[in-house]
Amino acid sequence: MKSTSLSLIAGTVALAAVTGFAALTAPGDGGTTEAKAATRLPVERSSLLCPAPGLSDLAETTYTSFTPAGGSGGEGGTAELRQSTSTTADDATDKGGNKDKKDKAKADPGKPVVSLKEPGKPATADESGADTPALVGTATGRLAPGWTTQQTTTVEAGGARGLLGVSCTGPDTNFWFPAASTAKSREDYVHLTNPDDTAAVADIELYGPDGTLKSDVGEGITVPARSSVPVLISTLTSKVAEDVTVHVTTRTGRVGAVIRAADEEAGSDWLAASADPTGTLVLPGIPADATSVRLVAFAPGDDDADLTVKLLGKTGAISPAGHEDLHVKSRMTAGVDLKDITRGEAGSLLLTPTRGEKDTPVVAALRVVRGKGDAQEVAYIPATGPVGAQATAADNRAKGSTLSLTAPGATATVKVTASAGSGGGEQTVKTYTVKGGTTLAVTPPVPSGLKGGYALTVQTQSGGPVHAARMLALPQDGIQMFTVQTLPDDDGTVEVPAVEQDLSVLDD
Repeated sequence: MKSTSLSLIAGTVALAAVTGFAALTAPGDGGTTEAKAATRLPVERSSLLCPAPGLSDLAETTYTSFTPAGGSGGEGGTAELRQSTSTTADDATDKGGNKDKKDKAKADPGKPVVSLKEPGKPATADESGADTPALVGTATGRLAPGWTTQQTTTVEAGGARGLLGVSCTGPDTNFWFPAASTAKSREDYVHLTNPDDTAAVADIELYGPDGTLKSDVGEGITVPARSSVPVLISTLTSKVAEDVTVHVTTRTGRVGAVIRAADEEAGSDWLAASADPTGTLVLPGIPADATSVRLVAFAPGDDDADLTVKLLGKTGAISPAGHEDLHVKSRMTAGVDLKDITRGEAGSLLLTPTRGEKDTPVVAALRVVRGKGDAQEVAYIPATGPVGAQATAADNRAKGSTLSLTAPGATATVKVTASAGSGGGEQTVKTYTVKGGTTLAVTPPVPSGLKGGYALTVQTQSGGPVHAARMLALPQDGIQMFTVQTLPDDDGTVEVPAVEQDLSVLDD
Protein backbone atom coordinates (compact mmCIF):
# COMPACT_ATOMS: atom_id res chain seq x y z
CA MET A 1 0.00 0.00 0.00
CA LYS A 2 1.29 3.45 -0.86
CA SER A 3 2.30 5.60 2.12
CA THR A 4 0.82 8.71 0.48
CA SER A 5 -2.52 6.96 0.23
CA LEU A 6 -2.40 6.01 3.91
CA SER A 7 -1.72 9.62 4.93
CA LEU A 8 -4.50 10.91 2.74
CA ILE A 9 -6.97 8.39 4.11
CA ALA A 10 -6.11 9.36 7.71
CA GLY A 11 -6.55 13.04 6.93
CA THR A 12 -9.84 12.45 5.16
CA VAL A 13 -11.27 10.38 8.01
CA ALA A 14 -10.38 13.18 10.44
CA LEU A 15 -12.01 15.75 8.16
CA ALA A 16 -15.09 13.60 7.75
CA ALA A 17 -15.57 13.48 11.51
CA VAL A 18 -15.87 17.26 11.48
CA THR A 19 -17.73 17.93 8.24
CA GLY A 20 -19.86 14.81 8.05
CA PHE A 21 -18.87 14.12 4.42
CA ALA A 22 -15.77 13.15 2.50
CA ALA A 23 -14.91 11.86 -0.98
CA LEU A 24 -11.37 10.59 -1.48
CA THR A 25 -9.44 10.14 -4.69
CA ALA A 26 -6.15 8.30 -4.26
CA PRO A 27 -3.31 10.25 -5.89
CA GLY A 28 -2.29 8.84 -9.24
CA ASP A 29 -5.18 6.35 -9.31
CA GLY A 30 -8.57 6.36 -10.92
CA GLY A 31 -10.58 4.89 -8.05
CA THR A 32 -12.40 6.74 -5.29
CA THR A 33 -13.51 6.14 -1.76
CA GLU A 34 -16.95 7.69 -1.28
CA ALA A 35 -18.89 8.52 1.86
CA LYS A 36 -22.24 6.82 2.21
CA ALA A 37 -25.08 8.06 4.42
CA ALA A 38 -23.70 9.59 7.63
CA THR A 39 -24.57 8.21 11.03
CA ARG A 40 -24.65 10.06 14.37
CA LEU A 41 -22.34 8.81 17.09
CA PRO A 42 -21.86 10.03 20.68
CA VAL A 43 -18.98 12.43 21.23
CA GLU A 44 -16.07 10.97 23.17
CA ARG A 45 -14.76 14.18 24.75
CA SER A 46 -16.33 17.46 25.91
CA SER A 47 -14.90 20.65 27.41
CA LEU A 48 -16.63 23.22 29.64
CA LEU A 49 -15.49 26.52 31.14
CA CYS A 50 -17.16 28.30 34.07
CA PRO A 51 -16.33 32.00 34.73
CA ALA A 52 -15.08 33.22 38.11
CA PRO A 53 -18.32 33.89 40.07
CA GLY A 54 -16.87 36.17 42.78
CA LEU A 55 -16.57 39.97 43.09
CA SER A 56 -18.33 39.86 46.46
CA ASP A 57 -17.51 38.29 49.82
CA LEU A 58 -21.24 37.54 50.05
CA ALA A 59 -21.26 35.37 46.91
CA GLU A 60 -22.55 31.82 47.42
CA THR A 61 -22.10 29.62 44.34
CA THR A 62 -23.49 26.18 43.49
CA TYR A 63 -22.11 24.12 40.61
CA THR A 64 -24.34 21.38 39.20
CA SER A 65 -22.73 18.97 36.73
CA PHE A 66 -24.83 16.47 34.74
CA THR A 67 -24.74 14.07 31.82
CA PRO A 68 -28.05 12.62 30.56
CA ALA A 69 -28.44 8.85 30.79
CA GLY A 70 -28.44 6.80 27.61
CA GLY A 71 -25.72 8.69 25.78
CA SER A 72 -23.76 5.48 25.03
CA GLY A 73 -20.41 7.24 25.07
CA GLY A 74 -18.46 4.10 26.03
CA GLU A 75 -17.88 2.07 29.16
CA GLY A 76 -15.55 4.29 31.19
CA GLY A 77 -14.94 7.99 31.40
CA THR A 78 -14.50 10.95 33.74
CA ALA A 79 -16.07 14.40 34.07
CA GLU A 80 -14.33 16.90 36.31
CA LEU A 81 -14.09 20.66 36.74
CA ARG A 82 -10.90 22.06 38.24
CA GLN A 83 -9.78 25.52 39.33
CA SER A 84 -8.08 27.67 36.75
CA THR A 85 -5.33 30.16 37.49
CA SER A 86 -7.33 33.37 37.90
CA THR A 87 -5.58 36.58 36.85
CA THR A 88 -6.53 40.18 36.28
CA ALA A 89 -6.44 41.89 32.90
CA ASP A 90 -3.39 43.88 34.06
CA ASP A 91 -1.65 40.68 35.10
CA ALA A 92 -2.24 39.13 31.69
CA THR A 93 -1.25 41.99 29.39
CA ASP A 94 0.78 45.15 29.26
CA LYS A 95 -0.18 48.14 27.10
CA GLY A 96 0.99 46.27 24.04
CA GLY A 97 -1.25 43.38 24.95
CA ASN A 98 1.51 40.79 25.02
CA LYS A 99 2.76 40.37 28.56
CA ASP A 100 2.03 37.22 30.55
CA LYS A 101 2.56 37.51 34.32
CA LYS A 102 1.71 34.05 35.56
CA ASP A 103 3.42 34.74 38.88
CA LYS A 104 0.50 36.93 39.94
CA ALA A 105 -2.05 34.13 39.92
CA LYS A 106 -4.61 34.44 42.70
CA ALA A 107 -5.48 30.77 43.17
CA ASP A 108 -3.76 27.44 43.20
CA PRO A 109 -4.44 25.88 39.79
CA GLY A 110 -5.75 22.41 39.29
CA LYS A 111 -7.78 21.85 42.46
CA PRO A 112 -10.82 19.66 41.62
CA VAL A 113 -14.14 21.33 42.50
CA VAL A 114 -16.88 19.04 41.16
CA SER A 115 -16.62 15.49 39.80
CA LEU A 116 -19.44 13.61 38.07
CA LYS A 117 -19.56 9.86 38.73
CA GLU A 118 -22.37 8.55 36.53
CA PRO A 119 -24.85 9.61 33.82
CA GLY A 120 -28.38 10.43 34.93
CA LYS A 121 -27.51 11.77 38.40
CA PRO A 122 -26.20 15.31 39.03
CA ALA A 123 -23.13 16.08 41.10
CA THR A 124 -22.99 19.36 43.01
CA ALA A 125 -20.42 21.48 44.81
CA ASP A 126 -20.61 24.76 46.75
CA GLU A 127 -18.10 27.60 46.91
CA SER A 128 -18.26 31.00 48.62
CA GLY A 129 -16.52 34.37 48.62
CA ALA A 130 -14.97 36.77 46.15
CA ASP A 131 -11.85 34.71 45.40
CA THR A 132 -13.52 31.67 43.82
CA PRO A 133 -11.67 31.13 40.52
CA ALA A 134 -12.93 30.12 37.10
CA LEU A 135 -13.21 26.40 36.39
CA VAL A 136 -11.81 24.37 33.49
CA GLY A 137 -13.35 20.97 32.84
CA THR A 138 -13.22 17.92 30.59
CA ALA A 139 -15.53 14.92 30.24
CA THR A 140 -14.63 11.69 28.45
CA GLY A 141 -16.23 8.36 27.56
CA ARG A 142 -19.80 7.76 28.70
CA LEU A 143 -19.88 11.08 30.59
CA ALA A 144 -19.07 13.22 27.54
CA PRO A 145 -22.30 13.14 25.43
CA GLY A 146 -24.50 16.03 26.58
CA TRP A 147 -22.31 16.98 29.55
CA THR A 148 -23.71 20.18 31.08
CA THR A 149 -22.72 22.30 34.08
CA GLN A 150 -24.73 25.13 35.60
CA GLN A 151 -23.15 27.82 37.79
CA THR A 152 -25.64 29.59 40.09
CA THR A 153 -24.52 32.40 42.42
CA THR A 154 -26.56 34.28 45.00
CA VAL A 155 -25.40 37.69 46.24
CA GLU A 156 -27.91 39.10 48.71
CA ALA A 157 -26.61 42.69 48.95
CA GLY A 158 -24.20 45.21 47.47
CA GLY A 159 -23.40 46.30 43.92
CA ALA A 160 -23.29 42.71 42.62
CA ARG A 161 -26.67 41.81 44.20
CA GLY A 162 -28.72 39.24 42.39
CA LEU A 163 -29.17 35.65 41.32
CA LEU A 164 -26.51 35.06 38.67
CA GLY A 165 -26.83 31.96 36.52
CA VAL A 166 -24.88 30.70 33.53
CA SER A 167 -24.51 27.46 31.64
CA CYS A 168 -20.77 26.84 31.50
CA THR A 169 -19.61 27.21 27.90
CA GLY A 170 -17.45 25.26 25.52
CA PRO A 171 -14.29 26.97 24.16
CA ASP A 172 -14.54 28.79 20.82
CA THR A 173 -12.93 31.55 18.77
CA ASN A 174 -15.88 33.87 18.06
CA PHE A 175 -18.60 35.32 20.38
CA TRP A 176 -21.27 38.04 19.97
CA PHE A 177 -22.81 39.80 22.99
CA PRO A 178 -25.59 42.34 22.32
CA ALA A 179 -27.13 44.07 25.40
CA ALA A 180 -23.85 44.99 27.12
CA SER A 181 -23.31 48.62 28.17
CA THR A 182 -20.74 51.26 29.07
CA ALA A 183 -23.34 53.44 30.82
CA LYS A 184 -22.30 54.97 34.16
CA SER A 185 -24.91 52.86 35.96
CA ARG A 186 -23.41 49.64 34.58
CA GLU A 187 -20.29 47.63 35.35
CA ASP A 188 -19.88 44.95 32.70
CA TYR A 189 -16.93 42.54 32.63
CA VAL A 190 -15.99 40.19 29.81
CA HIS A 191 -14.63 37.00 31.37
CA LEU A 192 -12.15 35.16 29.13
CA THR A 193 -11.11 31.64 30.15
CA ASN A 194 -8.42 29.61 28.37
CA PRO A 195 -8.72 25.80 28.73
CA ASP A 196 -5.49 24.90 26.94
CA ASP A 197 -1.85 24.47 27.92
CA THR A 198 -0.67 27.38 25.75
CA ALA A 199 -1.63 31.06 25.93
CA ALA A 200 -4.51 32.43 23.85
CA VAL A 201 -4.64 35.95 22.40
CA ALA A 202 -8.05 37.63 22.15
CA ASP A 203 -9.47 40.84 20.66
CA ILE A 204 -12.52 42.67 22.01
CA GLU A 205 -14.44 44.99 19.66
CA LEU A 206 -17.24 47.29 20.82
CA TYR A 207 -20.12 48.66 18.72
CA GLY A 208 -22.52 51.34 19.90
CA PRO A 209 -25.55 53.04 18.31
CA ASP A 210 -23.26 55.06 16.02
CA GLY A 211 -20.88 52.28 15.06
CA THR A 212 -17.47 51.19 16.30
CA LEU A 213 -16.33 52.42 19.70
CA LYS A 214 -12.62 52.84 19.03
CA SER A 215 -10.21 51.17 21.41
CA ASP A 216 -6.55 50.23 21.27
CA VAL A 217 -6.45 48.40 24.60
CA GLY A 218 -9.04 45.85 23.46
CA GLU A 219 -6.55 44.31 21.03
CA GLY A 220 -4.11 41.49 21.74
CA ILE A 221 -5.28 40.50 25.23
CA THR A 222 -3.20 37.55 26.39
CA VAL A 223 -5.05 34.88 28.37
CA PRO A 224 -2.41 32.61 29.96
CA ALA A 225 -2.67 28.83 29.79
CA ARG A 226 -5.53 27.38 31.87
CA SER A 227 -6.29 30.84 33.21
CA SER A 228 -9.09 33.39 33.31
CA VAL A 229 -8.98 37.15 32.68
CA PRO A 230 -11.85 39.59 33.46
CA VAL A 231 -11.92 42.78 31.37
CA LEU A 232 -14.07 45.78 32.38
CA ILE A 233 -15.45 46.96 29.03
CA SER A 234 -15.88 50.59 30.13
CA THR A 235 -12.07 50.77 30.37
CA LEU A 236 -11.73 49.87 26.68
CA THR A 237 -13.36 53.05 25.39
CA SER A 238 -14.07 56.62 26.47
CA LYS A 239 -17.54 56.49 24.87
CA VAL A 240 -20.60 56.07 27.06
CA ALA A 241 -23.44 54.08 25.48
CA GLU A 242 -26.50 52.41 26.94
CA ASP A 243 -26.54 49.65 24.32
CA VAL A 244 -23.26 48.06 23.26
CA THR A 245 -22.51 44.94 21.24
CA VAL A 246 -19.31 43.15 22.28
CA HIS A 247 -17.47 40.98 19.76
CA VAL A 248 -14.81 38.61 21.13
CA THR A 249 -12.46 36.80 18.73
CA THR A 250 -9.14 35.04 19.17
CA ARG A 251 -5.97 35.47 17.13
CA THR A 252 -4.44 32.34 18.60
CA GLY A 253 -5.96 29.62 20.73
CA ARG A 254 -9.52 29.52 21.97
CA VAL A 255 -11.42 30.78 25.01
CA GLY A 256 -14.71 30.61 26.80
CA ALA A 257 -16.36 34.03 26.96
CA VAL A 258 -19.30 35.38 28.97
CA ILE A 259 -20.22 38.82 30.34
CA ARG A 260 -21.12 39.64 33.95
CA ALA A 261 -23.43 42.65 33.70
CA ALA A 262 -24.16 44.65 36.87
CA ASP A 263 -26.68 47.50 37.14
CA GLU A 264 -26.65 49.73 40.22
CA GLU A 265 -30.48 49.66 40.37
CA ALA A 266 -31.49 46.28 38.97
CA GLY A 267 -28.74 43.98 40.25
CA SER A 268 -26.60 41.67 38.14
CA ASP A 269 -26.56 38.52 36.03
CA TRP A 270 -24.56 36.78 33.33
CA LEU A 271 -25.05 37.63 29.66
CA ALA A 272 -24.28 34.58 27.49
CA ALA A 273 -23.35 34.84 23.81
CA SER A 274 -26.06 35.15 21.18
CA ALA A 275 -26.55 32.43 18.61
CA ASP A 276 -24.44 32.91 15.48
CA PRO A 277 -25.65 35.69 13.13
CA THR A 278 -28.70 34.60 11.14
CA GLY A 279 -31.78 36.14 9.55
CA THR A 280 -34.41 34.71 11.92
CA LEU A 281 -33.91 34.68 15.69
CA VAL A 282 -35.84 33.28 18.65
CA LEU A 283 -35.39 34.64 22.20
CA PRO A 284 -37.39 32.32 24.49
CA GLY A 285 -38.45 32.54 28.11
CA ILE A 286 -39.67 36.08 28.90
CA PRO A 287 -41.39 35.75 32.30
CA ALA A 288 -45.06 36.61 32.62
CA ASP A 289 -44.45 39.30 35.25
CA ALA A 290 -41.64 41.14 33.42
CA THR A 291 -41.91 44.86 34.15
CA SER A 292 -39.38 45.90 31.49
CA VAL A 293 -38.03 44.19 28.37
CA ARG A 294 -35.34 45.81 26.22
CA LEU A 295 -34.34 44.33 22.85
CA VAL A 296 -30.82 44.93 21.55
CA ALA A 297 -29.81 43.80 18.04
CA PHE A 298 -26.76 44.12 15.80
CA ALA A 299 -26.10 43.44 12.11
CA PRO A 300 -22.41 42.49 11.68
CA GLY A 301 -22.38 42.45 7.88
CA ASP A 302 -22.37 45.16 5.20
CA ASP A 303 -26.17 45.34 4.89
CA ASP A 304 -28.83 46.90 7.10
CA ALA A 305 -31.47 44.58 8.55
CA ASP A 306 -35.21 45.22 8.65
CA LEU A 307 -36.91 42.95 11.16
CA THR A 308 -40.48 42.15 12.11
CA VAL A 309 -40.91 41.79 15.88
CA LYS A 310 -43.50 39.41 17.31
CA LEU A 311 -44.23 38.05 20.76
CA LEU A 312 -45.23 34.38 20.71
CA GLY A 313 -47.54 33.88 23.67
CA LYS A 314 -49.84 31.20 24.99
CA THR A 315 -52.40 31.47 22.19
CA GLY A 316 -50.41 32.90 19.29
CA ALA A 317 -48.36 35.81 17.96
CA ILE A 318 -48.90 39.50 18.67
CA SER A 319 -47.04 42.57 17.42
CA PRO A 320 -45.94 45.01 20.13
CA ALA A 321 -47.74 48.30 19.57
CA GLY A 322 -45.39 50.90 18.13
CA HIS A 323 -42.55 48.40 17.78
CA GLU A 324 -43.80 46.07 15.07
CA ASP A 325 -40.61 46.59 13.07
CA LEU A 326 -36.97 47.24 13.88
CA HIS A 327 -34.38 48.75 11.54
CA VAL A 328 -30.80 47.73 12.36
CA LYS A 329 -28.09 49.65 10.54
CA SER A 330 -24.97 47.81 9.45
CA ARG A 331 -22.43 47.57 12.30
CA MET A 332 -24.54 49.79 14.57
CA THR A 333 -26.27 48.56 17.72
CA ALA A 334 -30.04 49.12 17.83
CA GLY A 335 -31.97 49.10 21.09
CA VAL A 336 -35.70 49.40 21.74
CA ASP A 337 -37.65 49.43 24.99
CA LEU A 338 -40.58 47.00 24.73
CA LYS A 339 -41.66 47.82 28.30
CA ASP A 340 -44.10 45.28 29.84
CA ILE A 341 -44.69 43.53 26.52
CA THR A 342 -45.89 40.25 28.08
CA ARG A 343 -48.74 41.87 30.07
CA GLY A 344 -49.05 38.95 32.43
CA GLU A 345 -48.51 36.18 29.89
CA ALA A 346 -45.15 34.44 29.44
CA GLY A 347 -43.79 34.58 25.93
CA SER A 348 -40.86 34.50 23.54
CA LEU A 349 -39.65 37.02 20.98
CA LEU A 350 -39.45 36.10 17.29
CA LEU A 351 -37.42 38.28 14.90
CA THR A 352 -37.89 37.66 11.17
CA PRO A 353 -36.95 39.62 8.01
CA THR A 354 -39.62 42.15 7.09
CA ARG A 355 -41.59 40.94 4.09
CA GLY A 356 -39.75 41.67 0.88
CA GLU A 357 -36.48 42.40 2.66
CA LYS A 358 -33.34 40.29 2.34
CA ASP A 359 -32.41 37.72 4.97
CA THR A 360 -29.69 39.79 6.67
CA PRO A 361 -27.80 38.02 9.51
CA VAL A 362 -28.22 39.60 12.96
CA VAL A 363 -27.50 38.82 16.61
CA ALA A 364 -29.76 39.85 19.49
CA ALA A 365 -30.40 39.67 23.23
CA LEU A 366 -32.99 40.83 25.76
CA ARG A 367 -32.51 42.65 29.04
CA VAL A 368 -35.43 41.60 31.25
CA VAL A 369 -36.43 43.18 34.58
CA ARG A 370 -38.85 41.89 37.21
CA GLY A 371 -40.06 44.07 40.07
CA LYS A 372 -39.93 47.84 40.57
CA GLY A 373 -37.98 50.38 42.58
CA ASP A 374 -35.62 48.89 45.14
CA ALA A 375 -37.02 45.41 44.40
CA GLN A 376 -35.87 45.26 40.77
CA GLU A 377 -33.96 42.26 39.49
CA VAL A 378 -32.42 41.75 36.02
CA ALA A 379 -31.67 38.80 33.72
CA TYR A 380 -30.55 38.43 30.09
CA ILE A 381 -31.90 36.23 27.30
CA PRO A 382 -29.73 35.86 24.18
CA ALA A 383 -31.05 34.56 20.87
CA THR A 384 -30.63 30.80 20.84
CA GLY A 385 -30.76 27.83 18.54
CA PRO A 386 -33.38 25.07 18.80
CA VAL A 387 -33.32 22.22 21.31
CA GLY A 388 -32.70 19.78 18.46
CA ALA A 389 -32.14 16.23 19.65
CA GLN A 390 -31.46 17.12 23.28
CA ALA A 391 -30.72 20.01 25.65
CA THR A 392 -30.33 20.24 29.44
CA ALA A 393 -30.70 22.77 32.25
CA ALA A 394 -28.60 21.32 35.06
CA ASP A 395 -29.56 23.23 38.24
CA ASN A 396 -33.19 22.98 39.38
CA ARG A 397 -34.62 23.02 42.87
CA ALA A 398 -37.83 21.64 44.41
CA LYS A 399 -39.45 25.01 43.69
CA GLY A 400 -38.69 27.97 41.47
CA SER A 401 -38.21 26.56 37.95
CA THR A 402 -40.29 27.58 34.92
CA LEU A 403 -39.69 25.89 31.57
CA SER A 404 -40.59 27.83 28.41
CA LEU A 405 -41.08 25.89 25.17
CA THR A 406 -41.56 27.80 21.90
CA ALA A 407 -42.52 26.41 18.48
CA PRO A 408 -42.09 29.28 16.00
CA GLY A 409 -43.15 27.07 13.09
CA ALA A 410 -44.93 23.72 13.17
CA THR A 411 -46.56 22.16 16.22
CA ALA A 412 -44.09 19.99 18.14
CA THR A 413 -43.97 17.32 20.81
CA VAL A 414 -41.16 17.23 23.36
CA LYS A 415 -40.20 14.86 26.14
CA VAL A 416 -38.99 16.43 29.39
CA THR A 417 -37.02 14.28 31.83
CA ALA A 418 -36.50 15.36 35.41
CA SER A 419 -33.38 13.47 36.50
CA ALA A 420 -32.73 11.78 39.79
CA GLY A 421 -31.75 14.24 42.51
CA SER A 422 -28.15 14.87 43.49
CA GLY A 423 -28.96 13.49 46.94
CA GLY A 424 -31.66 11.01 46.02
CA GLY A 425 -34.97 10.51 44.24
CA GLU A 426 -36.24 8.88 41.05
CA GLN A 427 -36.44 10.47 37.59
CA THR A 428 -39.79 11.58 36.19
CA VAL A 429 -40.76 11.94 32.53
CA LYS A 430 -43.49 14.10 30.99
CA THR A 431 -44.46 14.86 27.39
CA TYR A 432 -45.70 18.26 26.17
CA THR A 433 -47.27 19.41 22.91
CA VAL A 434 -46.39 22.93 21.82
CA LYS A 435 -48.71 24.44 19.23
CA GLY A 436 -47.10 26.17 16.27
CA GLY A 437 -46.61 29.91 16.76
CA THR A 438 -46.98 29.76 20.55
CA THR A 439 -45.01 29.57 23.80
CA LEU A 440 -45.89 27.02 26.45
CA ALA A 441 -44.65 27.99 29.93
CA VAL A 442 -44.92 25.19 32.49
CA THR A 443 -43.80 24.23 35.95
CA PRO A 444 -41.61 21.28 35.02
CA PRO A 445 -41.85 17.83 36.59
CA VAL A 446 -39.98 17.19 39.84
CA PRO A 447 -38.33 13.84 40.63
CA SER A 448 -40.25 11.69 43.11
CA GLY A 449 -38.58 11.67 46.52
CA LEU A 450 -36.25 14.51 45.47
CA LYS A 451 -33.24 15.29 47.62
CA GLY A 452 -30.86 18.03 46.45
CA GLY A 453 -30.96 19.54 42.98
CA TYR A 454 -31.87 17.95 39.67
CA ALA A 455 -31.53 18.41 35.91
CA LEU A 456 -34.16 18.93 33.21
CA THR A 457 -33.47 17.39 29.81
CA VAL A 458 -35.64 18.34 26.82
CA GLN A 459 -35.80 16.11 23.73
CA THR A 460 -37.71 16.85 20.52
CA GLN A 461 -39.98 13.94 19.64
CA SER A 462 -41.79 15.27 16.55
CA GLY A 463 -42.51 18.46 14.63
CA GLY A 464 -40.71 21.62 15.54
CA PRO A 465 -38.22 23.13 15.76
CA VAL A 466 -38.56 23.96 19.46
CA HIS A 467 -36.62 26.66 21.31
CA ALA A 468 -36.46 26.50 25.11
CA ALA A 469 -35.36 28.40 28.21
CA ARG A 470 -35.45 27.69 31.93
CA MET A 471 -36.09 30.42 34.51
CA LEU A 472 -34.90 29.77 38.07
CA ALA A 473 -36.47 32.08 40.67
CA LEU A 474 -35.16 32.26 44.24
CA PRO A 475 -36.85 35.21 46.05
CA GLN A 476 -34.81 36.96 48.74
CA ASP A 477 -36.23 39.54 51.19
CA GLY A 478 -39.05 40.58 48.88
CA ILE A 479 -36.85 40.78 45.77
CA GLN A 480 -37.87 38.43 42.94
CA MET A 481 -34.34 37.23 42.19
CA PHE A 482 -34.23 35.19 39.00
CA THR A 483 -32.02 34.04 36.15
CA VAL A 484 -32.81 32.62 32.69
CA GLN A 485 -30.76 30.09 30.74
CA THR A 486 -31.51 29.11 27.14
CA LEU A 487 -31.36 25.45 26.08
CA PRO A 488 -29.73 24.98 22.65
CA ASP A 489 -28.82 21.51 21.36
CA ASP A 490 -26.06 20.04 23.54
CA ASP A 491 -24.12 18.63 20.55
CA GLY A 492 -23.85 15.31 22.34
CA THR A 493 -23.56 13.49 19.02
CA VAL A 494 -21.56 14.11 15.85
CA GLU A 495 -22.20 13.07 12.26
CA VAL A 496 -19.69 10.50 11.04
CA PRO A 497 -19.90 9.22 7.45
CA ALA A 498 -19.92 5.53 6.61
CA VAL A 499 -17.09 5.04 4.10
CA GLU A 500 -16.96 2.19 1.62
CA GLN A 501 -13.37 1.75 0.48
CA ASP A 502 -12.18 0.15 -2.77
CA LEU A 503 -8.85 -1.34 -1.65
CA SER A 504 -7.81 -2.16 -5.21
CA VAL A 505 -6.92 1.47 -5.91
CA LEU A 506 -4.27 1.31 -3.20
CA ASP A 507 -2.27 -1.56 -4.66
CA ASP A 508 1.19 -0.85 -6.08
